[in-house]
Amino acid sequence: MERPKLFLEEIPRIKEISKSDFYKAYIKQQKPVVIENFIADWNASKTWNLDHIKKVAGDLIVPLYDNRIPINNSHTKFNEPHLHMSFSEYIDNLKKEPTPYRIFLFNLLKKAPSLQKDYSFPDGMNVKFLKDLPMLFFGGKGSKVFMHYDIDYANIFHFHFDGIKQCIIYPPSETKFLYKLPNSLISHQGIDFGDPDFEKFPALKQAKGFITELKHGEMLYMPEGYWHQMTYKTPGFSMSLRALPKNYFNLSKGVYNFFIMRFVDNLMRKTFADKWKNYKNKKAIERTNTKLV
Repeated sequence: MERPKLFLEEIPRIKEISKSDFYKAYIKQQKPVVIENFIADWNASKTWNLDHIKKVAGDLIVPLYDNRIPINNSHTKFNEPHLHMSFSEYIDNLKKEPTPYRIFLFNLLKKAPSLQKDYSFPDGMNVKFLKDLPMLFFGGKGSKVFMHYDIDYANIFHFHFDGIKQCIIYPPSETKFLYKLPNSLISHQGIDFGDPDFEKFPALKQAKGFITELKHGEMLYMPEGYWHQMTYKTPGFSMSLRALPKNYFNLSKGVYNFFIMRFVDNLMRKTFADKWKNYKNKKAIERTNTKLV
């Protein structure tokens, strides 16, 4: 028997919008949106696909991650790769068969500078982009990114290329229902957001989120502190451009996460190993279930 589904609305979609109207309607209001033709004038929208990346950067050795949650693994360092492979071999594997291996938070544009001419940072939106941090993410059919929010509370402009990617997102207001692990940026590792177990995680029924499928050339705007979980429906890749939080309280939380929370969590994992991981998973359930109504 099929399990009940999460409460998810479709993320609003528009074809195009002026930069000033985008700021007023979405960034200032902190509302997510998919803009289908936002990068129609980028060369990347015409040329970027897996074959092009293989041609430009195939000789690079890249770090790969499987579906394990690196920041919740007591036996590895923070975001330590699980495997290394040439980009060419990795892309061949993506196109040949499903694979759990992903590339994330990878600054390909610094290692393959010829790609930098294919895109530009949007102007006229009253945000300060972190121009040294354009990150790319690659995945094969069925690979998943765990539910999390970003350590710096950035405004995220997420551009997808080649294939289809499902995105489930939640505003910060829903954190209390998502079984957030203490001293972490992730939800409980036992949750499958594609097939949630409401008997084990009943508070998920109260969480109100959004869902969409991104296709080539589309851009998803995710406001500050939004939770997100991604599933690659087909092989493909995305690029995120990040902008500093507009909310000073969120900026302070980002600074705390980066310099204090991450340090404490790494220390506790190193000192207590699986005891710390098990404690966090247990506390996530206990604390979240107190929010049931």
